[in-house]
Amino acid sequence: MTAKRIIFTGGGTAGHVIVNLALIPHFLEQGWQVDYIGSKNGIERELIKQFDTITYHPISTGKLRRYMSVENLKDPFRVIKGIGEAWNIIRKTKPNVIFSKGGFVSVPVVIAARLRRVPTIIHESDLSPGLANRIAAPFAKKILTTFPETVEFIKKKNTVHVGPIIREELFQGSEERGYQLTNFSRDKKVLLVIGGSSGSEKINRAIREALSELLKTYQVIHLCGKGNVDTSLNYKGYVQFEYVNEELKDLFAITDYVVSRAGANAIFELLAMQIPMLLIPLSLGASRGDQIENAKNFQKKGIAHVLFEEEMTQQSLVEAIEHVRKNEAVLKENMKLHYSRASRANVIEMIENIAKK
Repeated sequence: MTAKRIIFTGGGTAGHVIVNLALIPHFLEQGWQVDYIGSKNGIERELIKQFDTITYHPISTGKLRRYMSVENLKDPFRVIKGIGEAWNIIRKTKPNVIFSKGGFVSVPVVIAARLRRVPTIIHESDLSPGLANRIAAPFAKKILTTFPETVEFIKKKNTVHVGPIIREELFQGSEERGYQLTNFSRDKKVLLVIGGSSGSEKINRAIREALSELLKTYQVIHLCGKGNVDTSLNYKGYVQFEYVNEELKDLFAITDYVVSRAGANAIFELLAMQIPMLLIPLSLGASRGDQIENAKNFQKKGIAHVLFEEEMTQQSLVEAIEHVRKNEAVLKENMKLHYSRASRANVIEMIENIAKK
């Protein structure tokens, strides 16, 4: 019997890959042939390297910018080229199903899949759909959402709310390894700061300015982004990492509170870990506003506290973190009402059923 085959796609940021990373191990364990279509130089290429048996297929992509740029004139041709490249990859690999996490690289793949009559499942993490998924949605067999409210934005019969798809490995963190990685003591609370896969200059600066105050109460793990480690800061109880992958589960295991951007995948992972969070969403000037929507939704449900970037100062940051600490019990109680671990298994079953057809 020939093994079933699945193609995953998605990229541009770690957030457009993480859900794929949560699903891929299952299909490899079940003997499926797994391919990945991504951009030539995107973060997805690095993240997929951890799987030795996956063939990575790079294609041309446009960036789908929302601002004026001469590159916008070239992007339609890149997308058309990408559709042709994806069409050829799909023709050669003959997948039973394609799973798309979004990001600009996914658009040519989803369109090519429709031309090849291969069913595609799209997953949207944010409260309101991103531009890439809005373009790709008409070509998809099914559209899955993390937020229940997203179904109202898309308004298509093939849209299904499934909840967050969380990497199983995150539930297997070791406190012992976490303390070894950080050299922290066990008698002081741990604050984890996450600025996104590329880091956040504004959060990095505010945290470092507030360190002398924060270190009175917390030990601080700072995920500051590539090239953003400040080697001049040598405080006891403060450790910096550019980026962590396999170690993240162990850092989560010792974390009491988190300061984070409000990308959907990251905050749903924190929800799954039941870690009280302070969310600092990207401002409208730096994004389409999706993180603001995500953060407001979590705050409305009582599962996070929000500090808007425009209001962030050294003092307001310390006060907001203190608010999270004081309301820890309430936040954790609310978190229990808004997360089910069954989402990943439900999505896997959905993929397998569509592949059978």
